[in-house]
Amino acid sequence: MEPLFGVVLGLILAVASPADDSCTCATNKWAVCAQDGPGNCTCRLAGSDHPLDCSTLTPKCLLMKAEMTPPREKRLWRPPQAVLDSDGIYSPDCEDSGAFRARQCNQSSTCWCVNSAGVRRTERGGSSLSCSELVRTRWIYIELTHGRSSRAFRVPDMVKALTWLFESRYKLPPRYIAAIKYEAPLIQIRLQQDKKPRWDVDIADVAYYFEKDVNNDSVFRSDSKFSVSVNGDALAIEKLWIYYVDEKPPEFCMRQLAAGITAVVTVVLLTAGIGIVVLLVLKWLRTRTYKKFECKEMTEIKAP
Repeated sequence: MEPLFGVVLGLILAVASPADDSCTCATNKWAVCAQDGPGNCTCRLAGSDHPLDCSTLTPKCLLMKAEMTPPREKRLWRPPQAVLDSDGIYSPDCEDSGAFRARQCNQSSTCWCVNSAGVRRTERGGSSLSCSELVRTRWIYIELTHGRSSRAFRVPDMVKALTWLFESRYKLPPRYIAAIKYEAPLIQIRLQQDKKPRWDVDIADVAYYFEKDVNNDSVFRSDSKFSVSVNGDALAIEKLWIYYVDEKPPEFCMRQLAAGITAVVTVVLLTAGIGIVVLLVLKWLRTRTYKKFECKEMTEIKAP
């Protein structure tokens, strides 16, 4: 009876082991997953009690919140060379859907308003600052440069490769890729999403995942390597810039601009003043020389 029991137990463990291994989140390496029952795998992210949908991208707000959670409170691997953006990194307040709340604050009660991509769009203020709405980011401009390749890339091949990358890896429908322009080594990608249907990914999430991939800090699991191939040749991305354009202009006050204008005006006035002083000095020296020469001539005339 005991040998039979051992065989049955071994079979159960053999069947259960692959099930445990399969309980992972393909689109988020930071997710903590667990089997809630036979064939039911639930994944959650640090800082959020809501289950993740691992068939699509995790909202950027939840990702940023997870990044700001202390390591002992999450299972997050951070590369030793990671550098944080002092202006853009904060622990955001997220809606249940994963969207950013319009007003964000830090631990010192300094608050500001953000767009749907979580990017600050106003001056910082106190806790009384009011943000009436979450302004949507409708356009995202991505600029990048690539390294030298064995042969030149053709524009149609570049467009096809990048369209396929965004569609297959980031689940972005091609209709949201407004344009891809290429003039070696510069590549420009314009994403446009006036409204986001519930079933589509947000272009802000796509841009964040892409930025993480390029910076060698991918959010995807380690078995999902990031690579871009253009007609069979590897595309080595070197530099990356991302610009966000909202449906409403940002609301930065004029204080910084006024200070800049004041500085420019001050420099111009100082330069003009110095120029006038130099001209007056030169004119005085010329007049003095002329008077000396005139006096010398008069002396020579009176001498006989």
